Amino acid sequence: MKKEIEIVVPKDYSAVSLKKYLKIQDDLETYKDDKEAQDAFLLYNIIGLTPEVIIKLDSDTITSIKKDLYAFLGKTDFELQKFVTIDGVKYGFEPNLSKMAYGAYLDLSSYQNIALDKNWASIMNILYRPVTKTKGALYSIEPYSSEKQDNRDKWLDVNMDIHFGCFFFFNRILKELTKDTLKSLREAALEDQAVNPHTKRILQESGALINRLLS
Repeated sequence: MKKEIEIVVPKDYSAVSLKKYLKIQDDLETYKDDKEAQDAFLLYNIIGLTPEVIIKLDSDTITSIKKDLYAFLGKTDFELQKFVTIDGVKYGFEPNLSKMAYGAYLDLSSYQNIALDKNWASIMNILYRPVTKTKGALYSIEPYSSEKQDNRDKWLDVNMDIHFGCFFFFNRILKELTKDTLKSLREAALEDQAVNPHTKRILQESGALINRLLS
């Protein structure tokens, strides 16, 4: 008698906290040279398929599950959540990045990469702070203080839907700012008659390279 098994590929990361996500990333690094081991690890940790169940599935089913799993893992259309409530405290995303406190900017700049790694909880702690006032769609958050960075661990238990929303939003902003800055610098340099042709060519080529790297 055949036994039916319900296999559900998740549609969101509501059950995956930052702590669990970082652990998965660390473990995947262990299997970086073994694609099959990585697949088996993800099937178990994301979907809950044990090796005992996997060996009972036919190849078409496994292929279909992997296709859905990697489509899910490749999602980038997460919305920025302006507000997050943790332990009864409502936190708001930095309302105006262009007017971010200099101390917050310096602390963000201290990280070489803006990535979902061991430093991400600290970055979230800079970008999100307790809401102090709301008026319609407008809101204010607590002034930034480097001294309060010691409570960043609270972000480890927040689900990845929220972290991805902030990550992709912040990176889109950085990319747009980088491209706009490079474009302005190139245009200014090319308009300057004092710049020699060799320098102009370098500016043009570097701009093209940056665009490829951003892509």
